[in-house]
Amino acid sequence: MNDFERAACERLLNIAKDDTGQSRIVANFILAWWNAGSLGGFNLAELFLLDNAISSDIATIVVCLARNDEAFYPTEYRSDIEAVIAQWRPEVWQASR
Repeated sequence: MNDFERAACERLLNIAKDDTGQSRIVANFILAWWNAGSLGGFNLAELFLLDNAISSDIATIVVCLARNDEAFYPTEYRSDIEAVIAQWRPEVWQASR
């Protein structure tokens, strides 16, 4: 990720750690990227429920993912993502402990 993409990722993680409807949608996106099989997918129609700035950050990450030849995951943000899992998927988090 370049600096622009990293900033978008960090903004999304901060939003996902909040407790709003938009936070839930952003968490769904991040968790689908992390592990859709165990954490659930992301409904693209939910982009219409987000503020434009948040949708733009998601689009930035999607473009970042699309231009890479291989899958990659934001492992440098593992602790942030684990906090999102604990908050939004507590049953998965408890089962992994």
